[in-house]
Amino acid sequence: MTTAEELRRGVADFLAAHDPATTDRLEFLRARFDAGLAWVHYPAGLGGLGAARELQQVVDEELATAGAPDNDPHRIGIGLGMAAPTILRFGTDEQRRRYLRPLWTGEEVWCQLFSEPGAGSDLAALSTRAVRDGDDWVVDGQKVWTSLAHTAKFAILVARTDPDLPKHKGLTYFLCDMTAPGVEVRPLRQITGEAEFNEVFLTGVRIPDSQRLGEVGQGWEVAMGTLMNERVAIGGGNTEPESGMIGVVARLWRENPELRTPGLHDRLLRLWVEAEATRLTGLRLREQLAVGGPGPEGSAVKLAFARLNQQISGFEVELLGEAGLSYEDWSFRRPESTDFTSRDAGYRYLRAKGNSIEGGTSEVLRNIIAERILGLPAEPRADKDVPWKELPR
Repeated sequence: MTTAEELRRGVADFLAAHDPATTDRLEFLRARFDAGLAWVHYPAGLGGLGAARELQQVVDEELATAGAPDNDPHRIGIGLGMAAPTILRFGTDEQRRRYLRPLWTGEEVWCQLFSEPGAGSDLAALSTRAVRDGDDWVVDGQKVWTSLAHTAKFAILVARTDPDLPKHKGLTYFLCDMTAPGVEVRPLRQITGEAEFNEVFLTGVRIPDSQRLGEVGQGWEVAMGTLMNERVAIGGGNTEPESGMIGVVARLWRENPELRTPGLHDRLLRLWVEAEATRLTGLRLREQLAVGGPGPEGSAVKLAFARLNQQISGFEVELLGEAGLSYEDWSFRRPESTDFTSRDAGYRYLRAKGNSIEGGTSEVLRNIIAERILGLPAEPRADKDVPWKELPR
């Protein structure tokens, strides 16, 4: 069992051989992955050492102190939080070796092709088709709300491969090359003025069977693994006290005493306590990930995250008064990353509105919590055992 002290010695040896001040950034990141210091809880040879997940913080702190470059996690968050754990769990050895290293170093950015215009909250109703043609699959359909598709090299894709089966059973999961012929990405302009999201059209896109993840017809199970990881990544992403939105507002409060009122003080304290409780719950979920796949509890953390982000951003605008309404960079652009804390209050308030939709709508998450955590009766589902092709659309 690797200990924290052993890891510190390992990092010191690594830094002695790869000085961050003189080593090319990409070369440094590749060497870090190969040394098992990317994800210490991943297996040896795949960026890890088979160590406890919580020891990653030891590595990150030692490297940050040494001035080492990071892999720009805001830009590659979908790959890190969703594609990587799914490939690790369901991929072949060849797929793990091919995709995990360039994913972690940021050489290949990933996006997620799940939601569709007619199948958002009801993902299993999706209609994008994949038809087998020799050693390839030919994919036709449309996806929507695809974050950062305009920068992505690869996508995780769920498509329907058997319309004769019920909607949850006829799906298969693929790794799609976003530069392949037939892939078209169009921007979706948001309330913030920019186009972080996209719609993606797939017309006769050929995907080799070697880029199928899991078995044919296993797509729903693989997709659920992805979504559970996504919800933990979104809701449990703040690991340090006062990280994320609550940290921005707490600093604003401390630095501007003229803005304070007794009523706002009471509200801030309540938000701070809720944010801290959510953070600690997220840490517990990350510990659970070290010993198995994510469970439905991630839905509760993501639900709380969305509600808190919206309440905190609204509190910030109210605290700032007229100044909180300003948004200096309201312009059409296609950003390469999503970063709440470095933007102004107006942006945060507008962008937080999407938190209750992305990663699973709050309504769907409440159903998951009710049925899979609290054990309440499931909602009636008349279409559960009906072949997909017979469903009204």
